[in-house]
Amino acid sequence: MTSYFHAVTLNKDKCVGCTNCIKHCPTEAIRVKEGKAKIIDERCIDCGECIRICPQHAKMAVTDALEEIRRFRYPVALPAPTLYGQFKSGTTVDMIIAGLLELGFARVWEVARGAEMVSRATRQFMQETDLPKPVISSACPAVVRLIRVRFPELINNLLPVDSPMEAAARLAKKELAEEGCLEDQVGVFFISPCAAKFTAVKNPIGRDKSFVDGVIAISDIYGPLYGMLEKLKGAPRLQRSTGSGIFWAVSGGEMSLIPQSRSLAVDGLVNVAHLLEDVVMGKLKEVDFIEALACAGGCVGGPLTVENPFLAKARLAALARQAGQSADQLPEFPAGISWQDFAWTEALQPQAVLKLDDDLAAAIRKMEILDELHKSLPGLDCGSCGAPTCRALAEDIVRGQGNEVDCVFKLREKVAELAARMVELSSKLPPSMNENKQK
Repeated sequence: MTSYFHAVTLNKDKCVGCTNCIKHCPTEAIRVKEGKAKIIDERCIDCGECIRICPQHAKMAVTDALEEIRRFRYPVALPAPTLYGQFKSGTTVDMIIAGLLELGFARVWEVARGAEMVSRATRQFMQETDLPKPVISSACPAVVRLIRVRFPELINNLLPVDSPMEAAARLAKKELAEEGCLEDQVGVFFISPCAAKFTAVKNPIGRDKSFVDGVIAISDIYGPLYGMLEKLKGAPRLQRSTGSGIFWAVSGGEMSLIPQSRSLAVDGLVNVAHLLEDVVMGKLKEVDFIEALACAGGCVGGPLTVENPFLAKARLAALARQAGQSADQLPEFPAGISWQDFAWTEALQPQAVLKLDDDLAAAIRKMEILDELHKSLPGLDCGSCGAPTCRALAEDIVRGQGNEVDCVFKLREKVAELAARMVELSSKLPPSMNENKQK
């Protein structure tokens, strides 16, 4: 199996084996063995759902510390538009950008601007190319990974265009290079609402190398920013994004910028998975474009945010109105940049993690065994065995990673059967010597 970096990690010292995580993982990537959770690397899509629901905070995201920006002479902040919705009403985008400059960044290049560029490129791409319908947005790396793992037949439906994060990073580096900054002195840091973005930097989507040099969690930068906002109320005009780019942080924001197409937006991985199942079954032929986001409500619901997502959404709507929002007035590409520059340079490959065997005949035999095992299990999907479902346990058994008696109901049956046999055997034992003497 190809090595794959994961931003979602487990602290075994905090894990109590409660099985909450196994019930919420969309790719069944977690098992509980010997009282501790275990993440199956090849199945994990780094969606961060386990981070969100773990009551012990045993799951965490690996991101960069703010101090990492000191490695570069010209550190550039790429704030996700979600960041703007984390602060109380009255906080302007100008204040947040000024705060980032105070924290040590030499430049701030808004990802909302990158979103506007990606939206314009998407329009051109859908006009100039013949992608299978419905076209599925590739902006959310967790959804892209979900498709590679669970729905590989939909890879060709993915829009082969850079995410706003990558677009912003590329344009920021281009801008600084034109100003005379040396490439190795520029470090671009995305300020992220989710762990999947960090994974996308380490395992780039559609390119051999990411334009991003580091990822800082919104939750890590929130405190330092919050502490200086009061003194930044008179910040000068620094914002360059429009309301259209800002509202990309909310489900439906991207879709709204694809006019004259039959589009829909879906958020939350459970909903995304159900919708993709319908796409596979050919039920969405009337749809041209799907905006799919892993987090409920969009990026405002990311596991590395600090604010209530509904409140953050309301704040972003207000900021978008103030900035001006029009799907018909997207900014032009910078000089020397065209829509083709945002196209992927490498084709995505499926992650074949759900096959039972490399040999087709052996895989068929194992599937038959799996089906029989599944029928023999209680079908309650209680999770007591440490697997999320009875079928997942059957699969583990076939793979040699589980045992039938991991199921408490099967264990009880085996114990009862063993007890009955012991009683039967005891009745057939020869009399003990003591019993002979007594006679």
